[in-house]
Amino acid sequence: QVQLVESGGGLVQAGGSLRLSCAASGRTFSIYVMGWFRQAPGKERESVAAIDYSGRSTNYADSVKGRFTISLDNAKNPVYLQMNSLKPEAPAVYYCATRRGVRASLRAGDEYDYWGQGTQVTVSS
Repeated sequence: QVQLVESGGGLVQAGGSLRLSCAASGRTFSIYVMGWFRQAPGKERESVAAIDYSGRSTNYADSVKGRFTISLDNAKNPVYLQMNSLKPEAPAVYYCATRRGVRASLRAGDEYDYWGQGTQVTVSS
């Protein structure tokens, strides 16, 4: 079992920044991909970013490319999502997830094995 705990969400004004963290514990995979997802009420879950276990390969959704950065701590834990130039969108819950794998491609949520409980992000206009 792998436990994931997100933190860092909150309320921020449009144009501002937030950094989300996701700490993993338990029997983590030796080769893995970490992903960040978000889901607003009434909308489908969206894959936002992914990073491989080495931290060298990343991938982003077009909607966040150039504004969000996913990274790993030097110790490979936690994984961060730096969000800049936030837009006044509907509040969303951001989740981190992990799956076995080598390539940091943006996969659907059902391909991930473990999930955190989520952290709320609200961007005011």
